[in-house]
Amino acid sequence: MKPSSSVPRNGSERDRTGPPIFVVGSARSGTTLLYHMLLSSGTFAHFFSEPAVFDMLVPKFGDLRVETNRHRLMDSWIGSRMHRASGLEEKFIRSKVMSGCKSNADFLRIVMNEVAARQGVARWAVWGPDNLLYMREIKSQMPDARFIHMIRDGRDVALSMNKENFIRPFTWDRDKSLLVAGLHWHWKVSKGRCESHAVAPDYLEVPFESLIENPQQVLSCVSQFVGSELDYDQIQHGAVGAVKSTNSSFNSEGNALALNPVGRWKRLLTPNQITALESCIGDLLQELGYELTMPGGVARGSFRLIKATYPLFFSTKQWLKQHTKAGKLTSVDRMKAA
Repeated sequence: MKPSSSVPRNGSERDRTGPPIFVVGSARSGTTLLYHMLLSSGTFAHFFSEPAVFDMLVPKFGDLRVETNRHRLMDSWIGSRMHRASGLEEKFIRSKVMSGCKSNADFLRIVMNEVAARQGVARWAVWGPDNLLYMREIKSQMPDARFIHMIRDGRDVALSMNKENFIRPFTWDRDKSLLVAGLHWHWKVSKGRCESHAVAPDYLEVPFESLIENPQQVLSCVSQFVGSELDYDQIQHGAVGAVKSTNSSFNSEGNALALNPVGRWKRLLTPNQITALESCIGDLLQELGYELTMPGGVARGSFRLIKATYPLFFSTKQWLKQHTKAGKLTSVDRMKAA
């Protein structure tokens, strides 16, 4: 674990009971598991959805200081999975947002503060892998926000993401989908770590493998960082979500694979697949302390082009979404899903 600071600061006046916690990281890196551990502790409000404020709602609906944009946001949000997860009555939350929301951070605070108040708990946290890309923006609007970056071996992440078809390669690279998934992990984790200085000292890295193998030790560190005691026994007793039942991509493959998520790539990838993957992402694996099966880990031969192409594509797509009208095309299907 690599905290930017080991001494948590007090919460802001706007959140007297403690600062908001953002659990971030690449998809399939254990973000859901840690988030559900926070919820299982009894301290944080139960919210079983991804708010997707910064990566979806803001690009789609624009400046929330504009009343028309707030109306459009609420028309889309009411009845969505996020609204249903909040348990908030439509007329009440619409009125709160329309009268008190001037930014995306305001919207998130209003909703989550009300969720926590209705449940009679002191704290709230949110889960959302893509918030890793928006930490600087979130921090500028929520100075008291704290970020826990879950990091997992990129080979296991690529294996899981490829199974779920989360990242789709270009048509001509269909046979390289595993490598493209690994490169997405490399791009997102690298970008998050690069941006971490902008949110220091309120940034903590938690290795997924350590959370699985030494949960009590890891939760002790996380407790200090978030400023609330996370008792492992209490979490097991109050288990919800992924703490109670694994959300593994390999649930259909049998208990052995589903219940043993560390080093799964060693069992399921061929030597050639491992060599190719490490050729593309080995530099970051080594930087994070993961051992390679091959020396070096530098891209060679045919992998040089794919290693250069996809990070540029991911970055360009992200920039267009944030800085141009292309953001208006952002799909809200994820918000409406059951």
